[in-house]
Amino acid sequence: MKYSFALLLLISFLPLALNSQEKSLKPGINDSFKDPSVEKFEQRFEKEGREVYDQREAIIKQLGLTPGMSVADIGSGTGLFTRLLAPAVGKTGKVYAVDIAKNFVEHSVASAKKAGWKNVIGVVCKADEASLPAASVDVVFICATYHHFEYPFKTMTSILRALRPGGKLVVVDFERIEGKSRDWLLKHVRADKALVTKEITASGFELIEEVPMFKENYLLKFKASAK
Repeated sequence: MKYSFALLLLISFLPLALNSQEKSLKPGINDSFKDPSVEKFEQRFEKEGREVYDQREAIIKQLGLTPGMSVADIGSGTGLFTRLLAPAVGKTGKVYAVDIAKNFVEHSVASAKKAGWKNVIGVVCKADEASLPAASVDVVFICATYHHFEYPFKTMTSILRALRPGGKLVVVDFERIEGKSRDWLLKHVRADKALVTKEITASGFELIEEVPMFKENYLLKFKASAK
């Protein structure tokens, strides 16, 4: 596996990285989300043949949600999973639809409400901060979004703060394998599964399970590391 020297150095000096990570690890990757067209991205995100779309119900089951829970959909995008999370936690639960794009957040809330669910709270987050209240959620769900984190250590530290004791983190993202993955994916996705796992565990989490259910993606479950 070939990682940049700068990224390996960042991981080696994690305490410093957590407190003072100032440079984006993937500049420009979120430019298309500054003022996105919801309709355009619905056609891209919510279509047959996209692996996470085709397996959306199976993914929701892996979160282990029950009525009354609070869950954060980090990178809610067009609200595909937000609308599935809302009924999974029921009217007594909460769903935080979190995204850097205001257009997406507003649409996620509105589309959930149109489907009859008023338990969705929209959060326009920062590039380096999930912007969630401390100890506010039982489950954090990050689907096809981690590779868009420009400041992963800062963002994951903020997510750790948002989790309640005993809370869980579930990450779905692309496998990135040199010589096997599509060219677009190799150029677009910064880190492979091993490096993503290192970054997340270095940010205060412990890997508890990997669920084999995809061809081009992976699903990882984490919990907060014991202090």
